[in-house]
Amino acid sequence: NVVTEREEDLLAVAARVAEVGASLDIPVVFKASWDKANRTAADAYRGQGMRQGLELLARVRRELDLPVLTDVHEVHQVQAVAQVADILQIPSFLCRQTDLIAAAADAGRIVNLKRGQFASASVMAHAVSKAKQLGGAERVMVCERGLMFGLDDLVFDPRQVAELQRACGPEVPVLVDVTHACQSPPSRDMHASSGSRAMVPLVARAAAAAGADGIFIECHPDPERAPVDSAVQLHVDDLEPLLCDVLAIAEITLRATARQPAT
Repeated sequence: NVVTEREEDLLAVAARVAEVGASLDIPVVFKASWDKANRTAADAYRGQGMRQGLELLARVRRELDLPVLTDVHEVHQVQAVAQVADILQIPSFLCRQTDLIAAAADAGRIVNLKRGQFASASVMAHAVSKAKQLGGAERVMVCERGLMFGLDDLVFDPRQVAELQRACGPEVPVLVDVTHACQSPPSRDMHASSGSRAMVPLVARAAAAAGADGIFIECHPDPERAPVDSAVQLHVDDLEPLLCDVLAIAEITLRATARQPAT
């Protein structure tokens, strides 16, 4: 899920995610933002705020035994969010913010660094170094989410999975946010991002083929009604079939990688 919203919707999605993880015997993490602080328009829905949003995420963690990932946008938020979240995410637009990365790394949680749409693999390697050197983080991940192609489109370049793995080191998992990679940033006359839901399965399969260590997929029981990213969210019932494809491709990729000579 992309943002905390109605309690029944959030808990229903989380329960389905837990079921899918158990059915496929894979580790899953539930992600929702208590505040989408970088919305396009001033009147866009941002979430339920810190207190209520974190309470909902704590329920997911407690009642469904699911690890939780959520964002931090400012240094003063880190300690409160770390009381609930297993993984602290640095949003893509903030991937160079040294003080924020250091504070998140110092909180004793896993840190997920979302790659900026403008950031090279070497920039993300420096972000990883900040988390390790300034905050002492031992567990850091990097998440690819598409690169700007002109001013109003994003593209997912599968080569970037390998570039990030090479730049950040073999100990840093590289994930792909296959939903945000299918966004189209808002142009002048738009008040929210758009995108192509139909492209999400394609990007998910490509990410697995490229050797990504994991993927983000946004899903919702009624995607057209979702308050954020409605154009690219999948229906929650489409999650398991897609993950079956992704796992099958990932297995082939692992076998192929094992056959490659060391360089």
